[in-house]
Amino acid sequence: MEFNDDAGLDTSQVEDMRSSGGGGVGGRVLAGGGGLGIVGLIIYFVMSQFGGIGGGGGGSLIGLGDVGSGQQVDNAKISEQCKTGKDANSNHDCALVAVINSVQGYWQDQFARSGKTYKKVPTNFFNGGVSTGCGSATSDTGPFYCPADSEVYVDLSFFQELQSKFGAQGGTFVEAYVLAHEYGHHVQNLLGTSRKGTGTGPTSGSVRLELQADCYAGVWANHASTTPTESGKPLITDVTQDDINSALDTASRIGDDYIQENLGGGQVDRSKFTHGTSAQRKKWFTTGFQTGEPPRCDTFGTNNLG
Repeated sequence: MEFNDDAGLDTSQVEDMRSSGGGGVGGRVLAGGGGLGIVGLIIYFVMSQFGGIGGGGGGSLIGLGDVGSGQQVDNAKISEQCKTGKDANSNHDCALVAVINSVQGYWQDQFARSGKTYKKVPTNFFNGGVSTGCGSATSDTGPFYCPADSEVYVDLSFFQELQSKFGAQGGTFVEAYVLAHEYGHHVQNLLGTSRKGTGTGPTSGSVRLELQADCYAGVWANHASTTPTESGKPLITDVTQDDINSALDTASRIGDDYIQENLGGGQVDRSKFTHGTSAQRKKWFTTGFQTGEPPRCDTFGTNNLG
């Protein structure tokens, strides 16, 4: 995955809170409207098996914290370093800015073609812990979208853990897949689909919501090299088959069945599914990528989730 050297970057779509650290924020995983991140389920499932969260005195999954309480945004470094796609080709932070610009550029255009308005929202980079409109979270939550303040949150150390703890291949496009998935939840929030994401089990609304977000990530990937951003040029020059393979490798490691079997004690309990199986996650990302059509991501209108 490479970026167009001449395309401009918009760093206003990122809020860098890393210099303020965790700010003493406590750790409770978030939920609600896709609030669990792409692998927030990992922590949720493992802890819930041992009474760490949910029910039985574990505390509510939905908090009431103020957005950014006790933390400050400092974009000076990113703004200075990340000017063009050339910077994205050599600087990790800038690459993430470029991905976020591209994902939101696609959805802005797609909404406009449908007579709707897409609201651009930032991704927050944080260290250790963060306070959001959905409550407090630690980096263990994984990347997540908070529907209460309509923002994405990620501790960038997660991408290293995705390789070291879960054996994923890693790479820039894997990170792009993660971010595009979270912005898929933002699209769902704007369209009113998020309210359908309830319950647990293999055909639950929660599973359908997550699989649709995977599909939306694939749709963006299909259009990534042709979507112009505000500079008038596409930020991404190409998405290779190796990129797609790395995303599918990651999808295979974050399915409910894989997580339960490998991280949750070895037993697969379908009644607790909230994100879909590894095969389903791969299927729906592939559906989005191969078709490039958001309507083909209607996981709520089919009985065949894969």
